[in-house]
Amino acid sequence: MVKMNGLLVVLAAFVVVLGGFCAAETYHLGPGGDWQNVADMPEGEYLLAVSKIKQQIQTGNNAAVMDALEKLKSDFPDLAGAQIDAFIAAEKIYANGKLSKAAVKYKQFLDAWPDSVLYPVAMERLFSIGVAYLQGQKRTFLKVLRLPAFDDGVNLMWDIADRAGNSPIALRALTTLAENQERRKQYFDAYQTWAEIATRWPTGKTGQDALIRMAQELHASYSGPQYDSGALQSARSYYEDFITRYPALAEKLDVETEQTLIIEQLAYKQYETGFYYERTDKPEVAKVYYEKVLADWPDSKAAIMATARLTANAPPAVKQTKRRKLFDIGNAFLDSWFGVEKLHDKMMESQNKKDSLQ
Repeated sequence: MVKMNGLLVVLAAFVVVLGGFCAAETYHLGPGGDWQNVADMPEGEYLLAVSKIKQQIQTGNNAAVMDALEKLKSDFPDLAGAQIDAFIAAEKIYANGKLSKAAVKYKQFLDAWPDSVLYPVAMERLFSIGVAYLQGQKRTFLKVLRLPAFDDGVNLMWDIADRAGNSPIALRALTTLAENQERRKQYFDAYQTWAEIATRWPTGKTGQDALIRMAQELHASYSGPQYDSGALQSARSYYEDFITRYPALAEKLDVETEQTLIIEQLAYKQYETGFYYERTDKPEVAKVYYEKVLADWPDSKAAIMATARLTANAPPAVKQTKRRKLFDIGNAFLDSWFGVEKLHDKMMESQNKKDSLQ
């Protein structure tokens, strides 16, 4: 077998059809940065055959893919060899619907032939398996049980991203994963994925989208005043950063409203801390927190509530019992007042509005 050289891989990665310029002619980006006709190259026919296989994989015609691979193997034995055999073996397993086993085979192929022109094709197959798992496809366990494979999908997307660096398929994998995590209301996980995207692609539209989504996911991850407010503080910082970097877009997306809501949530959390101490017969400690609400958030609704608790004729605080938890009675009213129960819908509306403005 003739070993695939690095030049051939580079050429294959940039094979494109320039229909608008030269009908029925296929070009690649040469090492000198100029476009060259593939037909004029010794490896041209092989690259064209691989390009067609990639197109067939994208159409989902597995039978046509298998036929094309077998033909590639017979037509170019010196350029194909063991790598084609390994890829065909993975394709057969994939065609039979055994996605977990196929993923293992594709990974083995990627590890064994990192310079193969079929490397991006195998990556596409891994991506399709990852998407299937994220969308609810189950995997077989012990040949009998059909178990959810969401975690396998997460791992596959991160594996693709780790292998692909800053290439387009890495961005597709991470974006697909982040949006799926968001739909599953795994907001903090989605935040971490968007943060990785922002690290790899900090500028341009991708960096812009990642920044606002980081803020939105952290904001949505806040579960209420009985939990730590670190997520709120971080979300507020990201929103402020977005306003500074993209003021016009921030105004169109009404990011200031999100900031106002965070301020209300932070103030209310501080108020609830004071109310807790008041209910546990520690009025002096409660007074400190109520006064802090007035000092830190004087224009908030929580400040109105704190003022009421500081008056001499304030009704006694209700003590907590096993049947009456701290926030049970007021949750429905307070959620409606502060807009907490609509937070995720609000986040999605903001994102849709942003997309329509692009």
